[in-house]
Parts: sequence; structure tokens; C-alpha cells
Amino acid sequence: MKKITLFIFLQFLFLSIFSQTEITLSEAIKIGLENNYQIKIAEKRKEIASNNNTLKNTGRYPVVDFNINNNNSFSNSNNPASFIPKNNIITSGITPSIDGRWTIFDGFKFKMNKSRFEQLEIQSDAQIAIAIENNIQAIMQAYYNAQIQKEQLKVIQEILQLSKDKIEYQEIKKEFAQAGNFDVLQSQNAFLNDSTTLLIQQNTYQTALLNLKLAMGIQTDDILYQPADELNFEENKYQYKDLEEKLFSSNNNLKQLFIAQQINKINTDLQKANLYPTISLGSGISFNEGYAWQSGINPFNQESIGGNFSNNLNYYLNVSATYNIFDAGQRKRNIENANIEEEIAQLNIDDLKQSLSSRLKIILNNYNNQLQLISLTEQLIENSKQNLDIANERYKGSLISSFDYRNVQLAYINASQTRLNAIFNLKNTEIELIKIIGGLIQQ
Repeated sequence: MKKITLFIFLQFLFLSIFSQTEITLSEAIKIGLENNYQIKIAEKRKEIASNNNTLKNTGRYPVVDFNINNNNSFSNSNNPASFIPKNNIITSGITPSIDGRWTIFDGFKFKMNKSRFEQLEIQSDAQIAIAIENNIQAIMQAYYNAQIQKEQLKVIQEILQLSKDKIEYQEIKKEFAQAGNFDVLQSQNAFLNDSTTLLIQQNTYQTALLNLKLAMGIQTDDILYQPADELNFEENKYQYKDLEEKLFSSNNNLKQLFIAQQINKINTDLQKANLYPTISLGSGISFNEGYAWQSGINPFNQESIGGNFSNNLNYYLNVSATYNIFDAGQRKRNIENANIEEEIAQLNIDDLKQSLSSRLKIILNNYNNQLQLISLTEQLIENSKQNLDIANERYKGSLISSFDYRNVQLAYINASQTRLNAIFNLKNTEIELIKIIGGLIQQ
């Protein structure tokens, strides 16, 4: 038994080395939100959406290009009928130009594009909110699980101490010939079983702490964070109608679909804009500087022609209008398809509303059932604790057997586990309840 006690002590020492840092739930959430990669990815997508949400990206402003061309050519001519029968011509020129294009009217597409970019930016905000919600939920569940396992560890430690006292009591009775080896062995077996349960619970608790670190996004291996908050719960009275109203107005997944619906409406308007003509304005300026050299002889003065420079400057200002007369019904089909996409978006909203309403009823029903279960287990744990104290006194007075005393111990452990599991389920259910109505971030 000394070896077992030493092994358990070493397990506690090992666990304590990695459990020196206590953390509150709010601190855990703060750290987790800073470390979560999904939130960082969503924030980067928000940056992209913000960069796109400008008038410059809608086609509202003109486009101006600067061009420069260099043209070179060589020509070898041998024509007896020409004034210059044999002639080599080399030309070279450079032409810089500035060209501008501005769409004056295109069915107000630039306004629709701006609205679309605004909706996409709002959509990215909703995606960030969903990522934050998921992270908060994971951290809270991991934190509450660590609390539950910690409390369960205390219960088993209490039972183990009783088993240890029972062995010492039986050994004393054996010295005075009031107990035999059978009673001592029964006490030792109970201690061994409780020791095994304790070691398993220690491992379960350590795993819960590791899962809490994982939910918080912490990579260090030498630190474990244990809950600093006490395990407690509040009995809240939720009304379905109030919850459903918040559900339809604040659920982030539903918000995503509302935004998608608005984007589909804008896409329909963009397709309808193709029915209008497009009017554009074009303007530019170009300058050409060239040089031409000929090897022939001027027949009039019998001198070499040689080379000459030339240049010219051009301006232009043009207005163009384009209207599609026939496209085999493509624009009409695009508008019809866009309208169907709008209908699909509305169906998705109706479907999600129906699903969320049903889910809300189930969650609320589970929450109320868990409250009733906790109320029953509170009474059960109180009775089990009293039975354990009474059984301990009766066992010392030889009024009950070791088997009866062991059954009372196991009943106390089971009652404690049932109560803690009910509290854990209640907390998880309430997290899901608050999340589905979009209140998790606010809380």
C-alpha cells in the first residue's frame, strides 16, 4: 500500500508541475480570441472586402493609360521604272500617347456595384462574428469540462481518504483480535479500486486541461491552465417567444443568408442594367517623332538623299454609344436566372428559420429538463452524503458490514458524478441557447 500511495503522490506532483497557472473564464476567452487562426483568417478577408468597397472599384471613374511605341523598319527597293531605281530606306520613330476612357452611362452599374461591395463587407463582418462565436463556445465548453473534472477529482480524493482510514481502522482492530485478514483484505481492495479510479480521474483532468489549452490556441508545453472560477450555475427562466424574436433578428447564420439575399437582388439589378445602352467618352493625345534615311541619289540634283526628321501631334475626343440589339435572348435568360437565385435565397432563409425554431425548442426543453435534473441530484447528493456519514459511524460500531459500507461509498460517488454531469450538460445547453439567439459575443 505504501508503493501505491507513493505512486499516487508522484502523479499529483507531476500534475501540479503543469498546473501552476490559474485562469478565469474571461481571461481564457480573451487569450483564445487573440490566438484563433479562423478569426485571423476572417479578419483578413474583411480587409479584402474593405479594400474592394470603394468607388474606384465600381467603374465610376475614367481610366487613363500612358503608352509609348517605338517603330523601326528597313526597306530595300530595286525598281528600274522609279526615279530612284535602287534605294535603301531606314525609318525609326517613337510615339508616346495618353489615352483616356470614361463610361458615362451603363445603366447605373457603378451604384449597384458599390452596394454589392458594401454587402460583401457586411458579410465579412458576419463571418468574423461566427468565427468568434465558435471559438468562445469551444473555450467555454473546455473550461466547464475542466471545472467538472476538477470537482470530480475532489470527490474521489475524499472517498480515497475514507478508504485509507478504513484500512487503518481494520488494522487496529486486527491487533486487538477484533478483525481478521478477510476484513483487512476487503479494506485494501476498496482502497486499490479507489486508487485506480483516482489515477484515471487525474488523467481525465489533465486531458481536460490540455483541451482547454488547445481551445485557447496556446502552443507551449510547460504550462497548463487550471480553472480559477468556482463551479456554479444560475437558474434562468427563458421564454420561448422572447428567444425566438432574438433568434430571427440576431442569429449570425441567419444574418449571413439575409446578406446573401441582398447580394442576389443586386445581381438581378446588374443583369437588368444590361438592357440599357452604354455611352462612353474617349480622349487622348499622341506625339510622333520619326527619322527616315534613304541611300538613293536625287535624280534632280544628283545628290544623296540622306536622312530627315519629322514629327506630328494628334488630339482626339470621341463619344461612343453601344446598344445590343440581338443576343439570342441571353440577357433575358440571365435576368430569369437571377430572379430564380433570389427565390432560392428566400427559400434558404425560410428553411433555416424553420430549422432554427425547431432547434430552439429542443435546446430550451433540454435546458429546463437539466434544471429539474440538477434539483433532483442536489437532493440525492445531500442524502448520499448523510448516508455516508451515518454508514461510517455504523461501520466503526460494527453495525454494518464492509460490503454495505462500500455500497454507500459507491452510491455517493455515483450521485456526485450524476450531479456534476447534469451541471456540465446544463452549462453546455445554455451556451448553445445563447449562441443560437446571437447573444454569445455580447455576454
